[in-house]
Amino acid sequence: MARQQKFVVVGAGPVGSLAALYAAKRGHDVEIYELRSDLRDPSTIPLNFTKSINLALSERGINAMSNAGSERLLQHVKSATIPMEGRMIHGKKPSGDLYEEAQLYDIHGRTIFAVDRADLNKRLLDILESMPNVKFFFNHKLTGADFKNQKAWFEKRGPKGTLGRGEEIEIDFDFMIGADGAHSAVRYHLMKYVRMDYQQTYIDTNWCEFTIQPNAAAAGDGFKAKFKISPHHLHIWPGKQFMFIAIPSEDGSFTCTLFMPSGNFAELEADSSKIPDFFDHHFPGVTSLIPRDELISSFVTNPHLPLISIKCTPYHFSSSVVVLGDAAHAMVPFYGQGMNAGLEDVYTLFSILDKHSAQESNDPEDRSSTDSNIQRASALAEYSEVRTPDAHAINDLALQNYIEMRASVLSPTYRLRKSLEELLSKYIPSLGWQTKYSRVSFSNERYSEVIAKSDHQGNVLIRVLQVLLFGTLAGSAVGLRYWRSPGSLSLARLVGSLRNLSRY
Repeated sequence: MARQQKFVVVGAGPVGSLAALYAAKRGHDVEIYELRSDLRDPSTIPLNFTKSINLALSERGINAMSNAGSERLLQHVKSATIPMEGRMIHGKKPSGDLYEEAQLYDIHGRTIFAVDRADLNKRLLDILESMPNVKFFFNHKLTGADFKNQKAWFEKRGPKGTLGRGEEIEIDFDFMIGADGAHSAVRYHLMKYVRMDYQQTYIDTNWCEFTIQPNAAAAGDGFKAKFKISPHHLHIWPGKQFMFIAIPSEDGSFTCTLFMPSGNFAELEADSSKIPDFFDHHFPGVTSLIPRDELISSFVTNPHLPLISIKCTPYHFSSSVVVLGDAAHAMVPFYGQGMNAGLEDVYTLFSILDKHSAQESNDPEDRSSTDSNIQRASALAEYSEVRTPDAHAINDLALQNYIEMRASVLSPTYRLRKSLEELLSKYIPSLGWQTKYSRVSFSNERYSEVIAKSDHQGNVLIRVLQVLLFGTLAGSAVGLRYWRSPGSLSLARLVGSLRNLSRY
């Protein structure tokens, strides 16, 4: 094992906390610096001034925690999660009756897990606090970094309400891990040392948080009695250009999020009394779950926040610093992979660091086999090269999934492809056929490979269906006359629908 070194982690969220745990388990001295107060304190205000969208923990995050070297971590975390077996689509029939339609995530019965961000963070920090080689520094803001000489400066902030700048401290480190979010200070300073390609995009969609309160269930009524709607689904009210979702929490409530273009927000901000009617029209049934006055109050009180997508590369400089999670690849939340991708970053990074630290050479003059800085520099270069295409891929998938969630879940073409791929996966497993969602959420395949395999499957489905279609038409003169008849669905339109299969 490499000699004990000082690892500094900036950001005490789930990704930073897991990175600190991986480093501490390898015997390094770990210092965690966090801009906010202790995140376990209920009075600590999140950076976006809201509870934030509930998280969906899936295979990649589970795998990263499983390999952290802490026997109780995964059990500790999963004990506070709720399994979600699929989406529940809400809508209104032409008759005016409300309906719910369940869509399983996976034909094999696999689930993702709803988890409260604050509770997950607390459990990770509790484990870290019990480790003798880990120290916390809350209320510390990174103000400067010299990554050539491995020095950093932090402003130590005073109690809430204190005026003026706080004391600035200087620290030395061997390796810094930046896990400080989309507006990362570590990334900002890293840009001064590398030629970083950087792309930041705001999509024309804001979000606002609402809450479905739990039922007043009596003792002995059972787990589900607390919930007004199914606790084992992610609930979606698709609105084509916008949507409303609800994710369960352990106490029986649902954290709900309205995603909508800024123009629509502006219209409702101008006259908040229209909000209940807006919901009745676009999200039928919500006003029976959230009282009309609570809808208005939440909309007026809670912030209307933008959605950002960030891509950059490389993620490191020399042997001294790397950025992970949102600091490297902030993404919109529509695939539920933001946290999972960040946790997978940690697993991938330390797997590569371990590989390079274990390399030995028979050449006594080869310093790279014993110098930890040289080994880490090589490992970080490999990490940036390996992880960049995957991070970019999941960023793109997350953007695409917004269209799926708000509109495509109602599309016959989307449902056709999903059904065909699930049938092939279940009844002819030797083909290795899976839906794109299954590959993303229930496997550890590289995101870039998921896209390549999904595109290939889509093209194969198109060719097979076209052969079947044209073979049938060629063998039936009656069929040909039908397709050519005025007023009927054109062959071109049908072929267009088949080609749309490749989008999902």
